[in-house]
Amino acid sequence: MTKFLLALHVLAAIVAVGPVTVAASMFPPGARRAMAAPGDPQALSAVSLLHRICRVYAGVGLAVIVFGFATAASMGVLTDAWLITSIALTVAAAAVLIVLVLPGQETILADLEAAAETAPATVTAPVTAPATDLVTEPTQKPKVTAQLAMYTGIFNLLWATVTVLMIIRPGSTTGA
Repeated sequence: MTKFLLALHVLAAIVAVGPVTVAASMFPPGARRAMAAPGDPQALSAVSLLHRICRVYAGVGLAVIVFGFATAASMGVLTDAWLITSIALTVAAAAVLIVLVLPGQETILADLEAAAETAPATVTAPVTAPATDLVTEPTQKPKVTAQLAMYTGIFNLLWATVTVLMIIRPGSTTGA
């Protein structure tokens, strides 16, 4: 039963946490592109999709916690230091996601939607301009997207640390 629970825990982590880390990392650059072209419906749609992925898979991520506790209980390691540290880091990652990343995305998305309502719609055409003309700075809140990118990086770093702890498991019988 332990192997089955561990497999479910790992699969849930891959399926739930993977998309959140990728979509959250893609959101700030996508938001900067949408800010640079407020009338571009494709840019707004992409940012909206990335936020939806983050929000939905954050909820699916609860399965990781449920299967993780079930696995730890079946292994008898609920009081091991490495697991307690992993739990604390997981709580910190969830807090960063829920308190900083998702609300930051929602604020930026609301600003982009408001800007899109007032901007004329643009048609995306193939770009034939020289590469130097392609570099444009966003006209709205570049600091906000940079801060969101930082929060996302912290979230990703916390999850990476949890992953390493789960693999190494100090004091485990795997010999690692």
